[in-house]
Amino acid sequence: MDRSDLTKLLQGVRSGKVNIESALDRLKHLPFEDVVYAHIDHHRHLRHGMPEVIYCAGKTVDQITGISKRMLEAGSDILATRADEKVYQAVKKLDRRAIYHKASRAIVILRKKKTLTRGTILVITAGTSDIPVGEEAAVTAEMLGSSVETVYDVGVAGIHRILSKKDLLDSARVIVVVAGMDGALPSVVGGLVDKPVIAVPTSVGYGAGFQGIAPLLTMLNSCASGVAVMNIDNGFGAGVLAHRINLLGEKS
Repeated sequence: MDRSDLTKLLQGVRSGKVNIESALDRLKHLPFEDVVYAHIDHHRHLRHGMPEVIYCAGKTVDQITGISKRMLEAGSDILATRADEKVYQAVKKLDRRAIYHKASRAIVILRKKKTLTRGTILVITAGTSDIPVGEEAAVTAEMLGSSVETVYDVGVAGIHRILSKKDLLDSARVIVVVAGMDGALPSVVGGLVDKPVIAVPTSVGYGAGFQGIAPLLTMLNSCASGVAVMNIDNGFGAGVLAHRINLLGEKS
């Protein structure tokens, strides 16, 4: 769809000849922008309710800033994950609203402040070493518009620690539980609550943890019901899923 086609579509909406639903249906599959090293999906928010996210690992600084620049020109918010300080400084030159969340290595640029949800996502980590993945989930969900609370280092090695947070467990609408080592914490939490639990295995642990395989298998074999499992270290995916579940509660 070129500029003239878009102009005709907008004129049709204004005149009442084309209804808004029909116009959105035509627009939601278009357009993407070909910048040689990437095809930027500018209309992803129409289909998914969120913009395309920039995964920085494996990309050059020039590629990341090139994608960011075009997304900003299209009026999009920015979430860039797995970014280092060098990438942040380059993106900051494009837009001084850029914020770097060091723990999660995420860069966020919001065009305007969001109204956060009534429902809360609770992000829990078993250990302090799991915080980077937990923070990635928290930053992602909050950037998308969810209210988020965090509780860190409450793993099963000291079970009384998570039990002391029962009020937060009860008040949350969705719970993200991040754990490495034996990966047992999601099962414990799943046995205490009546809400969705999203388990995220991390690569934290000694050799027999196989860089997250052991906690992944533990979580997949959880005896607690209502526990969904993300990929290893995928805090971003957990944050997105938690936000979408949270939004369902906003409609009730």
